[in-house]
Order: sequence, then C-alpha cells, then structure tokens
Amino acid sequence: MAASGAGSPGRLVQYVVVRSDLVHSLSWPLGAVITQACHAATAAVHVHYADPDTQRYLSDLDCMHKVVLGAPDEAALSGLSQTLTQAGVAHKLWIEQPENIPTCLALKPYPKDAVQPLLRKFKLFK
Repeated sequence: MAASGAGSPGRLVQYVVVRSDLVHSLSWPLGAVITQACHAATAAVHVHYADPDTQRYLSDLDCMHKVVLGAPDEAALSGLSQTLTQAGVAHKLWIEQPENIPTCLALKPYPKDAVQPLLRKFKLFK
C-alpha cells in the first residue's frame, strides 16, 4: 500500500478523519474543529508534496476530492493512525498545540480503492 498510485485509473481522494467528540461531547466550536481539519489536510499535502499522487491531485485544483469522516474519540483516531502506519499509508496526525491533543488526521491523496478499505468503519462526519 505504500507504493504510489500514480498512473492508476482510480480517482484521487484525500481522506480527513476528525474526532466527532470534539463537537458533540467536548463542545468545541464547529469553526475550531474545521480549522483542525484544514491544518491536517494542508500539512499532509505539504509533507508529501513531492509524491506523484499529490502532484497529480494538485494539478487540477477545481477537481480536488476530499472525504471527511468522523472518529468517535481520541482512542479511535490514534488507533487509526497506528493502523495506517502499519499499512504504510502516508498521513499526518494533527496534534493541537500547546494542549497536545490529537484532533484529526489527513491522508496524502490516494486512489480511493487503495485506502478506502482501511477507513470503512468510519462514517461521514456529522
């Protein structure tokens, strides 16, 4: 899975997974949570900027595709990060500072078929 999907026919997508408990249980303002997702997505693209899939994703800005999923809590988000790391899936776990709170993660752009099975248990963020 760590191999680049460049040249594959699959549509590139950037998955962002946000802790839903930040809004629903911990009463973070929605704007603050959206900001966390923006930080993670931008950081993932920056860290993996030279990757061929990232370059292809950025080559058509008007057609970028993102999917935002919800993780129920910090444990689920951290577990997903570990699963992705073990599978060789490039991502950025965003940890809000100075509080040191993991809030979300974003994958670098991948062909959907390459990573979607690892994200099946997470539903669209609400």
